[in-house]
Amino acid sequence: MPETYDVLVIGSGTAGQTAAYALHAHKRRVGVVESSERPGGTCAISGCQAKKWFYEAAETVARSRHLHGIGITDPAGACWRDLRDAKNRFTAQVPSNTVEGFKRAGIDFIPGRARFVDRRTIAVGRRRISARFFVLATGAVPMSLPIDGALRMIGSAEFMELDDLPGRIVFIGGGFISFEFAHFAARLGPDNSDLTILEAGPRPLGPFDAEMVDLLTAATAEAGIHIHSDVTVTGLAETDDGLMVMLKDGRRFEADIVVNGAGRAPNIDDLDLTKADVEASRRGIRVDAQMTTTNPAVYAVGDCAATVQLARVADHEASVAAANIQAALAQQETEAVMDYRAVPALLFTCPQYGMVGLTEQALEEQGRTYRKSAAKELRWPTYRRVGLNSAAYKVLVDEKGCFLGAHVLSDNAGGLINTFHLAMVNRIPIEQLHHQSIMSPYPTRESDIIYMLKPLLD
Repeated sequence: MPETYDVLVIGSGTAGQTAAYALHAHKRRVGVVESSERPGGTCAISGCQAKKWFYEAAETVARSRHLHGIGITDPAGACWRDLRDAKNRFTAQVPSNTVEGFKRAGIDFIPGRARFVDRRTIAVGRRRISARFFVLATGAVPMSLPIDGALRMIGSAEFMELDDLPGRIVFIGGGFISFEFAHFAARLGPDNSDLTILEAGPRPLGPFDAEMVDLLTAATAEAGIHIHSDVTVTGLAETDDGLMVMLKDGRRFEADIVVNGAGRAPNIDDLDLTKADVEASRRGIRVDAQMTTTNPAVYAVGDCAATVQLARVADHEASVAAANIQAALAQQETEAVMDYRAVPALLFTCPQYGMVGLTEQALEEQGRTYRKSAAKELRWPTYRRVGLNSAAYKVLVDEKGCFLGAHVLSDNAGGLINTFHLAMVNRIPIEQLHHQSIMSPYPTRESDIIYMLKPLLD
């Protein structure tokens, strides 16, 4: 007879932990299955948490360079290896802390690879384990690319383990990973580094606002990062001096390393989802607003679901799934659903680019009426005194003054965009947010929101 749980969570990352602890708090018997030898998930070990060790230093170097000549005489330098070692002292503790946390809570930790045997049973090695409900939280893996010599590329995790940054780096793909890591290399690598981003589409950062991306691209070029769009990479070859990246149009790029920055794909291949009647595509596992899959006993959350690949979205999805599972186990009704209309996203570049809600292109494609307040190359005192010349913003509202989207290019875009996120979630119109922002701590980036909103009040 198979072992039986109320809930089995597959994956021990941020989403899996959120679901497991939430359901355990309701006195449910919960087990967590993890195939990795380093439990804890991508975010903590080799993703959002890990990369911030490099971003914080990169931002410090970038800011000191901006201030050079207006008060700073010697801009900051950085030691990549020291940053890597500091990062590793943090990440090294994650696996044991994760497992110990489960044990202290009374959540069973089950090492091994899970695959479905039927709609209510999984196999982990020779063990057969059944559950009343499952939460799939297996995350994502680097996207494979159909390029000759692709095995010569490294991923973002390997990039963060390098002893030193080489002078010539090519990033394939023009998304989050390439932009962030190229900006790290521009500040933390050797002087006069040769950094290149190759994007197959007509422009990089496709989900973001085109006008704001153009402004970020200009700031990226000023940092010494070359961006080429509409290119097809046909192969990678070894040379006596490193690697050669070959394009369909005949161009060649020499590199010491080539980084796969094309994004991440759902980590679902080993689950044998068809045995559980769970539908999935290349984008991930199909779910509804309650995070239920096509099998009512199976939920999917985080990067393995066909939703938005962001850590905090994963946590929210896991909370929704846990609430719905708990309601079903208690034979109660629930209204827990996901709403993706106000998902904030942030690029950890220098400057940061943050957005929430819709882009201007999306509004035009939907035929929606909107008003906007926008400006670029801001010369407000908040930016003049730190030497930042590329700050910009765009705020989009409907005819009633409700926020449809906001986009910010700034050295503190995260804090600014979260204010707009909260306004959207709580349905605060522009007049009210303007009034509430008058007494913001001054002078700060957040206090500048009143200047962003004022044109929409006239």
